[in-house]
Amino acid sequence: MLHKLALYKIHLFLVTIWLTALILIMADPLLLVIEYGAFAFLGLLGAIFANATGAGGGVIFVPFFNQLAFDSNTTVATSLAIQCCGMTAGALTWWAFYRNTQTRNQDWQEMNTALVFTVPFSIAGMLIAQYWQSKQGGVVDATQLHIGFGVFSIMLAFALFASVPLLKKQVFLQKLTVIDRLMLSMLSIVGGAITAYLSVGVGELIAVYLIIRRFNITFAIAVAVIISAFTVWSGITLHALLLESVYWPVVMFAGAGAIAGGMLAKHVVLYFSAQHLKLFFAAWILLLGIGTLPL
Repeated sequence: MLHKLALYKIHLFLVTIWLTALILIMADPLLLVIEYGAFAFLGLLGAIFANATGAGGGVIFVPFFNQLAFDSNTTVATSLAIQCCGMTAGALTWWAFYRNTQTRNQDWQEMNTALVFTVPFSIAGMLIAQYWQSKQGGVVDATQLHIGFGVFSIMLAFALFASVPLLKKQVFLQKLTVIDRLMLSMLSIVGGAITAYLSVGVGELIAVYLIIRRFNITFAIAVAVIISAFTVWSGITLHALLLESVYWPVVMFAGAGAIAGGMLAKHVVLYFSAQHLKLFFAAWILLLGIGTLPL
């Protein structure tokens, strides 16, 4: 069992490794802090929202990097690298919450099953999409995908808003049916592929599906965060080692902020009532959809 003290030690260790790498690798750490230190706040903000919704922090990172004139490869690669930090911290936090407090909660009994039917398929979707990317020299112009995913996200957000009045009558489902398992697997493949192009996608699809199916909302978010963590790690190898498109100075600071954000996000979620959490989630999905549109 991963206790709270041990979890904080893990996060402190991750931040220490990050700062040590900054000092050892960079020729002028002080100048780097002055130039890129503000990205720590960007990582913190993105990770809080990402790990409080499961929908990914790319909706903040990608538009911001586009404003900095990063090319497609650098934008997606840097966003994935930051999320490797933030989503990992969030996944560890949510897993510890589940193991320490929710193992006897009937609303959370399908955690392991949900991960079995999502994580491998999401990774497969990511790797399949990246195989085609490697043939094309990296992330190509994905304007049509941005438009389609943005419109889809906006529609999902309005569907969630419309379902909020039913929340008082809602009884959470506790068992995944055969159809649920099939749908989660299919959505994970599609979401993994979308994440390869946008750096977000799979967490949103899985969380929205589980919420619409009337599973516990915090359970849905926890599952989505853990899936997202596995997915972004499976996708970073192509960009970090083969394409070498990660912009590491930004990742150094935004990644440290993202680790802190991943730790804080659970407290944000648990602060809200179920109804307010659903509204918060729907608002984030709406922002995600608008943010991915090539406006």
